[in-house]
Amino acid sequence: MKFLAIGFCLLALVIAGALLYSALKAREIAARFPNEGRLIDVGGYRLNSVLVPAGPDADLPPLVFIHGASGNLRDPMGAFRPSLEGRAALLFVDRPGHGYSERGGAANALPDGQSDAIAALMERRGIGAAIVVAHSFGGAVAASLAVRHPDKVAGLVFLSPATHPWPGGVDWYYSLARTPVLGWIFAHAVALPVGLGRIDSGTRFVFAPNRPPADYSERAATALVLRPDNFRNNAIDVANLKDYVSRVAPRYREIRAPTVIVTGDRDGVVLPGIHSAGLKRDIEGSELVTIHNLGHKPDYIVTDVAIAAIERVAGKTVDLEAVARRAEARIAGDDEPASGGGPQPDQTPLSPSEPI
Repeated sequence: MKFLAIGFCLLALVIAGALLYSALKAREIAARFPNEGRLIDVGGYRLNSVLVPAGPDADLPPLVFIHGASGNLRDPMGAFRPSLEGRAALLFVDRPGHGYSERGGAANALPDGQSDAIAALMERRGIGAAIVVAHSFGGAVAASLAVRHPDKVAGLVFLSPATHPWPGGVDWYYSLARTPVLGWIFAHAVALPVGLGRIDSGTRFVFAPNRPPADYSERAATALVLRPDNFRNNAIDVANLKDYVSRVAPRYREIRAPTVIVTGDRDGVVLPGIHSAGLKRDIEGSELVTIHNLGHKPDYIVTDVAIAAIERVAGKTVDLEAVARRAEARIAGDDEPASGGGPQPDQTPLSPSEPI
């Protein structure tokens, strides 16, 4: 019994030390990537967002950007603001429980609750109907927004979306992190120190076979997801997704907004033949653009194609196929290895950045 008691004391000390380390590191990460947005009440909790006003010569309707799993508003803002600022009002949103947004109630553990929150935010930001641009997990939220709030959606641009049920499940740490007690300990004591050492390899995996921009982790503030509450919210989102899309995907047939889906044929994070092809099948009149040798990040690797898709959805005359083929030629020689391990397509078919 004496040795058992000593063992428990040592374990408690290790856990306490890990909790303290994670708390200090989380503060460092927040100081390194401070909030750039504005927190606005959307019904008892606050969503964080950055609204970039339209310029005097704006030629596009408002654009709302929804980030994927493990992300925050800086991810799409880093990809699109430099090219689109002035052309439209741009709203970049931290989904509930991500970045600097508050989580809100239990409904926000599913895309429906998150889409309701974004619809409320659009009202408070003075945005009526907008073209919604969504990456990866954000695709499920955008589809929900189109189903539940069609008056808010003038068009949809899906980038490597995760929207349909897939074979297999998700990586073990998502399921663990959402459990009541062990999940809390894992998120607050283990995820951050382990994840800090795997941000670079996780980023390479998500971009492969394409090369990430050298400043991507800084531009997208990827380390924010390692903060314990963010990490656990992200895990709950991901772990809930398959059951959610299994129930809700049949309703995508109700969507009537103009839609373009952009995907790569070497996406190792989601399965394009299930998600992107599924949206093409389910949304009447939608257009699917598949780019050879593109991984999971069309927002950064073929930003020109994504912008052309936005223009097409806005009703402009755009040779989207020609833009896509030029981008395809540009990345034809990319062959970056998905080093450092990471989720496999039949295990974790979602998320823009997998830090552990």
